[in-house]
Amino acid sequence: MLRHNFLLLYRNFKRFRGTFFINLAGLSTGLACTLLIYLWVYDEWQVDKFHANDSWLYKIFEKQQHSGNIGVTDSTPGLLAETLAEDMPEVEYASTVTPPYWFDRFTLSVKDKRISAAGIYAGKDYFNIFSFDLLHGDASRVLADKNSIVISESIAKSLFTTTANAMGKAIEWQREQEYIVSGVFKDIPSASSLRSDFVLSFEVMKDTNKGVLNWANSGPMTFLVLKKGTDATLFERKISGLIKTKTTATHRDLILQKYSDGYLFGRFENGIATGGRIDYVILFSVIAAFILVIACINFMNLSTAKASRRLKEIGIKKAIGAGRRTLVIQHLGESMFMSFLSLLLAVLMVDLVLPSFNIITVKQLVLTFSTDLVVASLLITLAAGLLAGSYPALYLSGFSPVHVLKGKLNSSTGELWARKGLVIFQFTLSVIFIVSVLIIYMQIDFLQSRNLGYNKDNVIHFPMEGRVKENPETFLNELRKLPGIVSASSIGQSMVGGGNTTEIEWEGKEPNMLVPFAIRPVNYDVIEMLDLELLQGRAFSRDDSPGFKAIFNETAIDIMALKDPIGKTIQLGNDKLNVEIIGVVKDFHFESLHSKVAPMFFVIAPPYTSKIIARMTAGSERETIDRLQNFYRTYNPEFDLDYRFLDQDYQAQYAAEERIGTLSEYFAGLAILISCLGLFGLASFTAERRLKEIGIRKVLGSSATNIVILLTADFTRIVLVAIILALPVSYYIGKFWLDNFAYKIPLTWWYFVSGGCIALFISWLTVGLQAIRAARVNPARCLRDE
Repeated sequence: MLRHNFLLLYRNFKRFRGTFFINLAGLSTGLACTLLIYLWVYDEWQVDKFHANDSWLYKIFEKQQHSGNIGVTDSTPGLLAETLAEDMPEVEYASTVTPPYWFDRFTLSVKDKRISAAGIYAGKDYFNIFSFDLLHGDASRVLADKNSIVISESIAKSLFTTTANAMGKAIEWQREQEYIVSGVFKDIPSASSLRSDFVLSFEVMKDTNKGVLNWANSGPMTFLVLKKGTDATLFERKISGLIKTKTTATHRDLILQKYSDGYLFGRFENGIATGGRIDYVILFSVIAAFILVIACINFMNLSTAKASRRLKEIGIKKAIGAGRRTLVIQHLGESMFMSFLSLLLAVLMVDLVLPSFNIITVKQLVLTFSTDLVVASLLITLAAGLLAGSYPALYLSGFSPVHVLKGKLNSSTGELWARKGLVIFQFTLSVIFIVSVLIIYMQIDFLQSRNLGYNKDNVIHFPMEGRVKENPETFLNELRKLPGIVSASSIGQSMVGGGNTTEIEWEGKEPNMLVPFAIRPVNYDVIEMLDLELLQGRAFSRDDSPGFKAIFNETAIDIMALKDPIGKTIQLGNDKLNVEIIGVVKDFHFESLHSKVAPMFFVIAPPYTSKIIARMTAGSERETIDRLQNFYRTYNPEFDLDYRFLDQDYQAQYAAEERIGTLSEYFAGLAILISCLGLFGLASFTAERRLKEIGIRKVLGSSATNIVILLTADFTRIVLVAIILALPVSYYIGKFWLDNFAYKIPLTWWYFVSGGCIALFISWLTVGLQAIRAARVNPARCLRDE
């Protein structure tokens, strides 16, 4: 019997080649999309979960209340980790870690070899907390000495040829300080969100930056491992008010978050983690499910549509005693065979497109047949086979043998509406995809083209190192003489990103008012170079004493409620330094457009700047950079020029959105393609079943145009219903996504009309090809058997 069923299966596939290949293409494409998304989602879920202490590893955040708003930051006091380790018996390990964005890349050198690398400062238990495999060295001792450095495997091989040769050797940091290699760690895996090429002891930071010793300041991150059995909620309550016991601040509390949850749940609202990248994980999981459902709908519709061709087979089987259960098993078997055949093709497709997919997602996904992947693939395929074959199996096995053997297919109204309903569902999802992609594209274009309030074009920046750091003014004077350099100055950090914040005092400030102000130490000429618009006052001049003059943005002045700010004085820092306001600039976006413009100010402080920033002549960037590199090589020969464009920093803020937009475009295109495959197959069957009607109409004088309209009208109505259903859903989805941005495009009507028109045009093109082909058939061929 099994051999007989396989023979029938082969004959049916051979007899209905068109349907077979449409189903195979649709299901395999749907499964390939699902597998790709599964690989991406699985990789996202695994980030930061590989640490041995994962169950007890936590990150500490500060919850700060400012004028009724609750903000959350991972910046904490520099002494927090060692205080918790000493005073809290629940703590197994604790470590302070400087954020990677605090510093540019550093230069490490050994004799004539040098390399640019990203480094952090960390407490002595850093390698006890995180499972970064040490190839050489003891996790408890590698950072015990503040003259030690722990380097990655790649750095060790670059500077010492082998990892073993590196141990105990000296590395020169920034050509200023020597550190002894106490350990070598394996290159940090891609599944880690905390990355660095080398680690220095946090004790060095305490010596060079006394600000981290003050509990009133925040900056470094704090990580800890709780002892097994500790109730994290109770511990959080215990340490919540710790900062209040060390300072006079009443608005700062500590909260805990499981470290491995932070990657996906990095967004906080009112002090509570509410989402983050998990939103995209859910989004693409839903997209995968919908694409698979669309592919299964094709199978269901095409299987029921071709039922009329299998009437005699079903009738004879029922007449000789075949039960409905036997027929259901046979047809489910066909769908399962098709599903697993599609899986093999899908695996081949995934293997071919995975390198391109990795480029788009900036990941290192590998198609390895692990137990998780194999089980997930089989379950997905089994579900697809059952979903695709269940309705056709029940539908075909339910025919009456008497009617079947007479060649009469009992097409009930319910069956016709079910088929139309499935097509409507397909195209509803397709229209939602199209509109969503349009909205994402327009928002990203808006982000890229919006006037930021300053000119970021043709501006580069690079860190002060070596001779540049020793005498920046001399370097700037020489730099300005280079052909192609329009202007040059220096700044404390990049113009992009939140950066350091401080609280200030001013006349008329309410006693309980707590507002963090972003602060940018700058050199002379920065305001002019960035084309910031001055609304009041003046820019910095060389007559201004460093540290005593400031320029505020509009938002800061509004919050301070200063009517005539020029000449007013604020008190800055713990020393209550008097700083005069000499100007007000129009608001500009120094943070991502996810957030509204925050209060900020520039303070003239050349000694506290750390980056050279320069504008080049438009159109001659390549030549200017070549000149700059040659000049830098001569002026600062012990360092390499490690530059970045300012607009690169800006674009990096929206890298996730751009990747999501690109992926959405591809998946939306595939969803539409799969839907059209099904529509193409249904149109073919419809045209074939109405072939005699078409012949009679042509004999009676109908034109080809009338025939095309006749055949496309029904499908047009179905797609129009899908568009009507899709538009409100797509509006809600678009609004939900845009709510993540403080500055966003308006949801205008043409996005939705365009999405509907695109879907309608695609359906017309798909059905129209079959309709035109049917309309051009010779009537004599249609009626020859009458």
